[in-house]
Amino acid sequence: MDFRNSDAPAGPREADILPQTAAAAVKVVIVGGFGVGKTTMVGAVSEIKPLTTEETMTKAGIGVDDTRGVARKTTTTVAMDFGRISINEELVLYLFGTPGQERFWFLWRGLFEGALGAVVLLDTRRLEISFDVIGRLEERGVPFVVAVNSFPGAPDHPVEELRAALDLPAAVPILVCDARRRDSSRDVLLTLMRYLYSQAATQEAM
Repeated sequence: MDFRNSDAPAGPREADILPQTAAAAVKVVIVGGFGVGKTTMVGAVSEIKPLTTEETMTKAGIGVDDTRGVARKTTTTVAMDFGRISINEELVLYLFGTPGQERFWFLWRGLFEGALGAVVLLDTRRLEISFDVIGRLEERGVPFVVAVNSFPGAPDHPVEELRAALDLPAAVPILVCDARRRDSSRDVLLTLMRYLYSQAATQEAM
């Protein structure tokens, strides 16, 4: 068969090819409850076309999924989101967004394999959905930062009030972000990188 005139893609897009200067790669996981903006953040910050596993929500989730505060949401991640961002010419982050619904949390074990750190996305309208998420990270010993995603009309709590409500140590960074914006999402990832560096430096000094 002659494929010379085929419309099939010849390979990856040039923008998706890993830079030759990349010397190190780090796996980062973006976690949070249902509807907090994980897929949005991966899509906003990824330099390649993100891989998503969003499916239309069906009646099967009624009475199972907690949709309070996100009743208009029509799709949900059922496996993971995947993206990539180059922090500099040598360091590349691979981003994995986890499913938020508790019935899909059994997938987290595989997604956390080899992860250097995590971003916990919060929605202050539904702060309680983050308690179990943070608990799982602490149980696994995964370092993380907390990013408060700015939703219209969401309560604006001072950082120290959030820290107390989430029972977080003073060292864990908490920052406000807009997951729809690339620059804001990138700042969250840079904060995580700085935190991981400081944690490593502290351990070396001990």
